[in-house]
Amino acid sequence: MIQPEKIIVADDHPLFRQALLETLKTRMPSSAWYQAETVGQLDQVLTAQPEADLLLLDLNIPGAHGFNTLIHVRNHFLQIPVVVVSAYEDNDTIAKAMEFGAAGYVPKSTPVDDIFVAIQAVLEGQIWTPENFTSPASGHSEIADRVASLTQQQHKILMMFAEGLQNKQIAYDLNVTEATIKAHATAIFKKLNVRNRTQAVIAISQLDLAEQNL
Repeated sequence: MIQPEKIIVADDHPLFRQALLETLKTRMPSSAWYQAETVGQLDQVLTAQPEADLLLLDLNIPGAHGFNTLIHVRNHFLQIPVVVVSAYEDNDTIAKAMEFGAAGYVPKSTPVDDIFVAIQAVLEGQIWTPENFTSPASGHSEIADRVASLTQQQHKILMMFAEGLQNKQIAYDLNVTEATIKAHATAIFKKLNVRNRTQAVIAISQLDLAEQNL
């Protein structure tokens, strides 16, 4: 049995997160556990712990905007395998998560014993999906490639655009000038092949989770 050194858990549901941690800690007592409830916190943890062995990621943590966070993490932290732990159980969502770089997908309804099996499989370099998962035919996502090309700062700013924040507020929050934000915006629009922030937000909405699966 593999005993990873560091595992990050990104989930905004305290009860689920604590129940999961309490169970897994008994099976992996030598592992250090790091928690994040939002994308902002996750960015901080990943920056501080880039050598983490595994990330357990809920697709719906605040600020995630569908698959954007998964794509971003897989592009900038290639060495960290990601296991998606989500309330979404439909084939299409699972297939997209795997397409966008997840090493495993675990529905939250999965028994803890199976969650542990999934984690161990991924730590051994395997891919893990639910037994009843059947991959549907899906085309390649060009917008996913474009999002993956963004730098960490550009991705952070794009997510702030999606939250409706204006340049002045973003500059204040990131402690930079408005001119810097405008320069980043220009680069973001070019990479996403759009003309303005409205089109940028519409473009990344293609990576949102389907409403009918909520």
